[in-house]
Amino acid sequence: MTSLLAVEVPYWGQSLLRVLGGIVAVLLPAGTIVYLFLFKMMSFMQSRLGPMEAGPYGSMQLLAEVGKWLQKEDIIPENADRTIFKIAPLIVLASTFLLVVVVPFGPDALMTDFQAGIYYALAIGSVSVIGILVAGWSSANKYSLLGGLRAAGQLIAYELPMVLAVVGVVIQAGSMNLQQIVVAQNTYEIFGLDWIGMPFVITQCVGFVIFMIAVQAELTQPPFDMPIAESELVSGYMTEYSGFRFLTFFIAEFATAGVFAFIAAVLFLGGWGVPFSWFGWDTVDSVDNWMNVVGPIIMLTKMMLLVGIIMWVRFTYPRFREDQLQQFAWKVLIPVSILNIAVTAILKVAV
Repeated sequence: MTSLLAVEVPYWGQSLLRVLGGIVAVLLPAGTIVYLFLFKMMSFMQSRLGPMEAGPYGSMQLLAEVGKWLQKEDIIPENADRTIFKIAPLIVLASTFLLVVVVPFGPDALMTDFQAGIYYALAIGSVSVIGILVAGWSSANKYSLLGGLRAAGQLIAYELPMVLAVVGVVIQAGSMNLQQIVVAQNTYEIFGLDWIGMPFVITQCVGFVIFMIAVQAELTQPPFDMPIAESELVSGYMTEYSGFRFLTFFIAEFATAGVFAFIAAVLFLGGWGVPFSWFGWDTVDSVDNWMNVVGPIIMLTKMMLLVGIIMWVRFTYPRFREDQLQQFAWKVLIPVSILNIAVTAILKVAV
């Protein structure tokens, strides 16, 4: 952090900068995703314009929506567990903020540098399940409870293939540190070519597909939206929420999509880096300081590309039945991901 700013910053100042950076890294992508994909991309796919009145081309519609939700009455069901009911949205949102702290955005533009960063990310990513289950149970609503139980069962089922998909990347990089995974992709060679580095999306294409499917399920977005299932459960675990608390769930959903896309970019697309051979760099210590400015832009670009895939699937595919959803995880994704780990391990030793 101090080398990024080229000035001596006291510890409290660094902590403040990390907090501000985390807020920007979570909320800015969330707002961008909502406007570009939820308001515009989905509209164009359905042959309509989407919101056009609030600001140029409807660019201020998101602010109008936030203002609307802030003005709505905060209603709590009479039989609900009031304390837990209020805490549940915060648990879900907090898990997103805790998740972004391990994402590297440049050689020095990072909040933490855990040696087991990917282990931490996968562990924290499952915390949102607790918030969803708590929201469903505390609402004193059978539709909400059923939605929470569905969400818990679904997220547990798809956590395993997500973890197994990442194991192949860890084997290839030889590290669980996200920064080292970025460096590995931009310093390794593939087919004797160093000018493209070795983005793991090429060698771990199976793991990449499994990871993105698991992310889709983690976000409870179509075709994995059984926990919400409007035609059956009204709005699932969010049925009894209104006003700011519903807005918190809404923000957390799209913010989490952005953060998971950041992690996928780090694991499979080379993260903030470009092939180091372009500039004659050998290690991360030799990377020029200007990458601390360009790196976040590269990460944002890759994140938007991956979120575009997530949203395209969301707007295209119909919902799985509950039995189809579980069978797909346990009978397809998990066996394929285990096979991918075995092949990766064999090739790592042989090559």
